[in-house]
Amino acid sequence: MCGIVGYIGSKDATPILIEGLRRLEYRGYDSAGVAVYNEGRVQVKKYKGRLDVLESRLRENPILGNLGIGHTRWATHGEPSDVNSHPQTSSGGDIAIVHNGIIENFMPLREWLCYEGYEFRSDTDTEVVAHLIDHFYEGDLVKAVIECMKRLKGSFALGIISSDEPDKLVAVRKDSPLIVGIGSGENFIASDIPAILNHTKRVYLLNDMEIAVLSREGVKILDHNGAPVQKEVFEVTWDVAAAEKGGYPHFMLKEMFEQPTALRQTLKSRLISENDDIILDMIRINKEDLDRVDKINIVACGTAYHAGVVGKHLIERLARIPVETDIASEFRYRDPILDKNSLVMVISQSGETADTLAAMREAKRKGARVIAVTNVVGSTVSREADDLLYTWAGPEIAVASTKAYTTQLLAMSLIALKLARIKGEIDEELYSSMREAIYRLPEQAQQVLEKAEEIKALSEEYKDVDKVFFIGRSLDHAVAMEGSLKLKEISYIFSEAYAAGELKHGTIALVEDGTLVFALATQDRLFEKSVSNMKEVKARGAHVIAVAKEGNREVEKVADRVIYIPDTLDLLTPVLTVIPLQLFAYYIAVARGCDVDKPRNLAKSVTVE
Repeated sequence: MCGIVGYIGSKDATPILIEGLRRLEYRGYDSAGVAVYNEGRVQVKKYKGRLDVLESRLRENPILGNLGIGHTRWATHGEPSDVNSHPQTSSGGDIAIVHNGIIENFMPLREWLCYEGYEFRSDTDTEVVAHLIDHFYEGDLVKAVIECMKRLKGSFALGIISSDEPDKLVAVRKDSPLIVGIGSGENFIASDIPAILNHTKRVYLLNDMEIAVLSREGVKILDHNGAPVQKEVFEVTWDVAAAEKGGYPHFMLKEMFEQPTALRQTLKSRLISENDDIILDMIRINKEDLDRVDKINIVACGTAYHAGVVGKHLIERLARIPVETDIASEFRYRDPILDKNSLVMVISQSGETADTLAAMREAKRKGARVIAVTNVVGSTVSREADDLLYTWAGPEIAVASTKAYTTQLLAMSLIALKLARIKGEIDEELYSSMREAIYRLPEQAQQVLEKAEEIKALSEEYKDVDKVFFIGRSLDHAVAMEGSLKLKEISYIFSEAYAAGELKHGTIALVEDGTLVFALATQDRLFEKSVSNMKEVKARGAHVIAVAKEGNREVEKVADRVIYIPDTLDLLTPVLTVIPLQLFAYYIAVARGCDVDKPRNLAKSVTVE
């Protein structure tokens, strides 16, 4: 969450900071600010609200300088306000910092600093860090930062400048993403690559407890003791156009329509027509390895968790390996039973999700082997996992995940099919039919997207509903959870997903005259049961929108409306079924006047617990 940008060079820092923060708006925020070194002092401008507020104030009273840090804050400690916004400063204003993450021991540190005579202006945990660095400052900013780090507990990415040392920008990372951009006569820090992509494609990916010391001339990387660290330069392979709207009104719509291309990228070089094997890049697992595995745990958060639920179905059905799915924020606190025979699979679009990282590290501590499925090359998850599969979805900017989810589903299909073949649990006929059906998915996804106008009209018809239920069985229930999440997170309509077979066990009491119900009925072996569930809610006055495979016209006798997806194997329907739900959520949110790309209270990358 939140966004950090920093600059040191010969150019005016403020426009670069604002541009970078603009490219990080997708991360979610409620205030914005900058600190720029100017005429012997650090000047700070920070305001509650959107970046436009800060930008307009800076037009009225510009700050000129070649060294600065900027921040978009998503409130954790202290309400959104001008005072609680970042940057935070030391008492004298000599030191300014921006911070992503949470300082877990800020209360005892605050009490101690108050005893030492420091006065606090804000309610933030971040101000503690500014005063702590000031307390240890004796003419060497880097040494003061190192002493400060020794006393901090929690997660933090920090950008720090001091009026006493205007020739350097110091950055630190622990459990919160931070990169260093390498320019010519200028250098940068940022929470994410898009913030600096207009200026450089050469970056350092900081590891935990590493310190970056930036000057105009270069960058030094140090460990937590101040010893030099040798880092490889990471070359970004995509350009800024990939992170722009390209004529679409919202990133979310653009990214939904990029799904056929993203799916092709996920398949590229993994399913090859002249080779009937499946090539899974950096997942190096053989039959001997699998024979030792007595269980797989799939761990993720939010949308990625829903992809994991689909993955559970696929792996158990095809590879016949028991699978548990866990929400990452609960996983390590239940003290999971793991050992060297355990295989843990973590899924994360960003590869920086705090709870998923913590779960992965707990699994590794207990001896489990970890496979990571992620979209972001060089992310923390990708660097720390034992095995790795990139989804290659490309940059995803909208907070509500779309193409990242469908490519995760495709990745899970490939993994399940590969494991099944390694185990010898799948016959050649099913294996071949699965491969052929997977090849067709990108084209079939395009066919579903061609129904966008139909779904738009449907969403406008129902834009005033106050609650929506999603029901389905088996894989349809897994997709229903994602459809419900998409709707609630961008339209703010209450929605919930239920296993259709559970309706009679209490849930059906919520259905009344006019209730909108999405009923997913794409599983051939459960089709008749799904139709029966539709009849149950219809009998209580519900309006039913069904999603079914082409050819299953029986559903029209029950549902008020039907959205058809192209026919495919039951196990692969989630990739197609979710697209109408994404489109419906998008169009109904637009019809209700919601900020689709930046929904309230949400952030793209959740980097705090």
